[in-house]
Amino acid sequence: MNEEQLSNVRHSLAHVLAAAVRRIYGVDQVKLGIGPVIDDGFYYDFDLGNIKISEDDLPKIEQEMQKIIAEKQNFTGEEKSPAAATKWAKAAGQPYKLELIRDLEKEGGVITFYTNGDFTDLCRGGHVKNTGDIPIDAFKLTKIAGAYWRGDEKNIMMQRIYGVAFLSKDELLSHLQHLAEAKQRDHRKLGRELDLFVISDLVGSGLPLFTPRGTVLREELARYSNELRERFGFEKVWTPHITKTALYEKSGHMAKFGDELFLVQSQETSDQFVMKPMNCPHHTRIYASQARSYRDLPIRYLETTTDYRDEKTGELGGLSRVRALTQDDSHLFCRFDQIENEIYNLMKAVDELYQTVDMKLRVRLSYRDDSDAYLGDPKVWESAQKQLKDAVVAADLDYFEAEGEAAFYGPKIDFMATDAIGREHQVATVQLDFVMPERFELEYSTEGGEVARPVMIHCALLGSIERFLSVYIEHTAGKFPIWCAPEQLRVIKVKDDPKVDEFVAHVIDLAHEYGVRVVLDDSNNSVSKKIRSAETWKVPYSVVIGDKETKSGQLPLRIRADLAVNDAAEHIYEPEQLMKSIANEVRGRVSKSSL
Repeated sequence: MNEEQLSNVRHSLAHVLAAAVRRIYGVDQVKLGIGPVIDDGFYYDFDLGNIKISEDDLPKIEQEMQKIIAEKQNFTGEEKSPAAATKWAKAAGQPYKLELIRDLEKEGGVITFYTNGDFTDLCRGGHVKNTGDIPIDAFKLTKIAGAYWRGDEKNIMMQRIYGVAFLSKDELLSHLQHLAEAKQRDHRKLGRELDLFVISDLVGSGLPLFTPRGTVLREELARYSNELRERFGFEKVWTPHITKTALYEKSGHMAKFGDELFLVQSQETSDQFVMKPMNCPHHTRIYASQARSYRDLPIRYLETTTDYRDEKTGELGGLSRVRALTQDDSHLFCRFDQIENEIYNLMKAVDELYQTVDMKLRVRLSYRDDSDAYLGDPKVWESAQKQLKDAVVAADLDYFEAEGEAAFYGPKIDFMATDAIGREHQVATVQLDFVMPERFELEYSTEGGEVARPVMIHCALLGSIERFLSVYIEHTAGKFPIWCAPEQLRVIKVKDDPKVDEFVAHVIDLAHEYGVRVVLDDSNNSVSKKIRSAETWKVPYSVVIGDKETKSGQLPLRIRADLAVNDAAEHIYEPEQLMKSIANEVRGRVSKSSL
């Protein structure tokens, strides 16, 4: 695929979309925002006053776009002076374009326009020669969304129309199939259907509430992360959820992220507090609470705790972006000569976790760029970035490098996981930090009795547990492996009968004894409906108990299709044998049934 050609097609389609909307709703009615190329397609933002476009209107807009394509309109560009550009925007009644022109004038940038047919737009270029070069059957408008002008929630909410585009109809159809699959896997949809979490207007946007089933899932994942880190010498600590602002002023977070902080005012004193947005400054205080020797290092802390960030309302969505995020956070303090081994151990922990959740990883080495957005000596950064790369190369990991993706205090190893339908997500991270120890004046005594600064390493295996769950729910399509499934075994009772009731009670008692999460379905529904209910809830294992099972004392096990290694095998177990086998699978965190 020719990437430049594809980008030009997508950019041209954004212009065609704007032209079509103007034809349908009126030139004077449509105020234009921006229309960039994005992954898989394009969008354009519109202010249409009181006119609201719905998804039912998209086919009509598509038809008008196809007419414009068929007209084979040439794209022609021209430069305008700031005065001429301003005059154009005012005459055209385009206030948002006028704002952009004024910004370009301040920056001293070239102001260019492109015209196709009777439509002219402020644009930097990158088009096909004429609209006839756009494959007419290889694009589709996909959805409508609200978007604040320039991403600022203080500005007007515009209507954003999204489209996807490719160079052939086959590529488009493949992508649309992919989108349909993604829609079925949407974690917000599955969260409702599987009763995992709730968003309440009374509680607030970005503040998810987890049901009993959802809480099991998040706690099993957090427990696994804790176990892995404890295996590599991390110890649990606990820090409060509010702190004086002075802590974040000293760390530098107040200056960098002040707009994202929730402020809390004490009614007892004049102290100003902050709901903690991250945990690293707190952990430095534990380290600094006593004198440290080179013999004490490395010192490793872990804390799985909820942090709070005042994210923009328009960016909140399900579990993907929240205001209360629980991090499986880790911070270790070590000598310079211990860095390589510590990073190697953390990479091993990351690799094991993502093998268990069946997600393939590659590494992004996230470096600083030449801007002034970073703290610390550039030479120290250069050394830190080299050490991270050396560690990744030594571990023979698939990696790529990205400038401008570093944290403000140090470079990172970002782990990118590919889900079941091919999407890539940033998940775990390992971050090297020479800045925080300097700002907090952290010290240890060397073998020679001198004072030295430790190196601080930040790590999260899951990252934000909420965000990881948004990825994991969609990766599994809600079909969780036995070890973290909210419900592991469904017992389906056929009828009310004293002997059947006694045997069912025995099975459930054994399940509790072996720590198996079990649910009894003794509803009045038919057996077939009960079985379908277990399938709908995506329960890994279920057993039907009636007279036959009660008399034989044996349980025929139904295994969820994606877990079964051999569907043709007969799975009949004595109750204790079954519970013992399920418990063994849970302990081993298996992804396929060995029963």
